[in-house]
Amino acid sequence: MAPVSIEHYENFPVASWLSPPRLRPAIVAIYHFARTADDLADEGDAPAAQRLADLAAYRADLRAVAQGQAPSPRWERRVFAPLGRVIASDRLPVPLLEDLLDAFEQDLVKTDYDTRTELLDYCRRSANPVGRLLLHLYGLDDATALRRSDAICSALQLINFWQDFTVDGPRGRVYAPREDRRRHGVEGHQLLALQDSPAARGLIRDLCDWARQLMAEGAPLVHQIPGRAGWELRLVVQGGLRILDKLDAMHFASLQQRPTLGASDAPALLWRALTMRPRKTAP
Repeated sequence: MAPVSIEHYENFPVASWLSPPRLRPAIVAIYHFARTADDLADEGDAPAAQRLADLAAYRADLRAVAQGQAPSPRWERRVFAPLGRVIASDRLPVPLLEDLLDAFEQDLVKTDYDTRTELLDYCRRSANPVGRLLLHLYGLDDATALRRSDAICSALQLINFWQDFTVDGPRGRVYAPREDRRRHGVEGHQLLALQDSPAARGLIRDLCDWARQLMAEGAPLVHQIPGRAGWELRLVVQGGLRILDKLDAMHFASLQQRPTLGASDAPALLWRALTMRPRKTAP
């Protein structure tokens, strides 16, 4: 079988050539479920009311296949037929899939956040379910692994936010919490208008430090997951850290430019993945 290679859903670690072959169909099914829902929420020019209606219909199809019933024809072939098989064969936790839909719906009605705690609750539904679904497929469910997975996934979601000011601003979304903006003297409308300033760069620096700290808390998970899946996770972690390094190198001017990863980053990512070592604990 040829290696599966599909694009990332934001920072979604999808089925690459490093994924265990037996798990690729399940990972691809989860990917297409999340990717299609994300498109319903964000792509095109449909009004918010229509997007919410589409997501409600999508949720109804998820619940149908979870109960062994036929979904509507709209997304059956690409999304729900393969997902239904995976739910049945791998006993996927359906509430985690519903959490993803909750987050997509929230993006249509909520465009600002007061505190970091509130934003992390969004990450709990927008990002953390992906890691928990993969851990389920890997057969890991201990509390430490789940906590570390949540930290990595939330960090990746935050990194995506601090990378994507030029994407989210035109959509009217501000993910930098008000408590942080107040501390730096930055207004939400300035971020929406992509107004670069020393204060805005100081804000983004602090937000990136927060994401880096979360990633450090979760990174030891790479040593809990054996084999190819563990190596893929190393690259996912290092990819997120590489974006933070690029934001640092550009002096946190992500209101002006969106940093991205390219082929030239591959050697550094591979080297950093190879050299990740378990942290020593005090006796």
